[in-house]
Amino acid sequence: MTDTTRPRTVAVVVAFNRRDLLIEVLQALHDQTEPPASIVVVDNASTDDSSAVALAAGPLVDLVRLERNTGGAGGFAAGLAHALERHDPHWLWLMDDDTVPTATALERLRATAEEAGASVAGSRVVWTDGSDHPMNTPRRKPFVGREERERAESAGGMAIRSTSFVSMLVRADAVRRAGLPLADYFIWNDDFEYSTRLLRDGRGVFAPASVVVHKTRVLGATDADPGARFYYEVRNKLWMLRRSRSLRRREKLLYGASSVRRWVRTAMRSADRGVLDDAFRRGWRDGWRTDPRPTADVLAGLPVATAVARVDVGAGR
Repeated sequence: MTDTTRPRTVAVVVAFNRRDLLIEVLQALHDQTEPPASIVVVDNASTDDSSAVALAAGPLVDLVRLERNTGGAGGFAAGLAHALERHDPHWLWLMDDDTVPTATALERLRATAEEAGASVAGSRVVWTDGSDHPMNTPRRKPFVGREERERAESAGGMAIRSTSFVSMLVRADAVRRAGLPLADYFIWNDDFEYSTRLLRDGRGVFAPASVVVHKTRVLGATDADPGARFYYEVRNKLWMLRRSRSLRRREKLLYGASSVRRWVRTAMRSADRGVLDDAFRRGWRDGWRTDPRPTADVLAGLPVATAVARVDVGAGR
C-alpha cells in the first residue's frame, strides 16, 4: 500500500548504452526502504537495449526515449520536465545509469534535507571499493551563516554550495523557480551550474548517511586526463563564469581561480598534451565567442519539448 502521507519522490535516471548497470540501478531503486513513487528513465538514444531493460523493470518505470543523444545535461532537463509534467512530485532524485544507491539512500537523503531545511541534498558517493569518489565531492558553502551551518550539522550533514548529478535530491518547487539544467552544456559542469543556480538563494546539504556507489570504470578525480572531452570543461566553465547567474561575483573569482589550478594539474598529468591542448584552444575560443542556447531550443523537436518549454524559464542566461 502506498503511503499517501509521505512526500512523493520521483527518481530521474539518464541512461546511455550501459544496460547492465541500468538493471542494477533500477533494481536498487525498487529495493529502497523508501522507494520512489515513480522512476523516469531517459534513454539518450542508446544503441543497446537500454529501453527494453527499462520497459521490463516494472510499473514504477516511465520511459522517455530521445531520438538523439542530448548528453547528461539534456537528459536531466528532459527527465525533470517530464517528471514535473506527469508525476506531480514533491522531490526529484537525479542520478546517472552508473549510480547504484544503497538500500537506505533515499530515506536518509530526504530526512537529512528536511531536517536541515534544504531544497537540495547530495549523497555520499563512493566507488566500488568503498572509498569516497573524488569526482563527486560536494563543495562546502564558503560564506555560510551560523544558523544555516548549525542546522545542517544538527541534521548530520554539511552546508554546501554545489553537488553533482550523482544522487542529487531537489525540491520540485525549487526546479519550477530556477528552471532546468542548461542542455547546451551537454556534459561537464552542467551539474555545477545547475546546483549552484538552485542554491544561489537556497540551502543545500551534504548527507553522508545517504550512500550511493558510482560505478565508473576507474577511480579518478575531476583533474584526471579527459582527452578531447576537455573541450566541454573549458567551454562550459567559461560559459558559466561569463553568462550564468548561479554564482555571485566573489564566488566567480574563487571558483575561477580553482578551475585554473585544476586545468594546470590536468595538463601536467596528461598522457597526450597535443589532444588536450587542442581541446583547450577550442573550448577557450567557443567559451568566449558563443553563449549557451535556451534549453527549450536545444531540445526542440523531441517528445519532451512541450513539457520543457513549460518548465524552462531561461534560467542561467
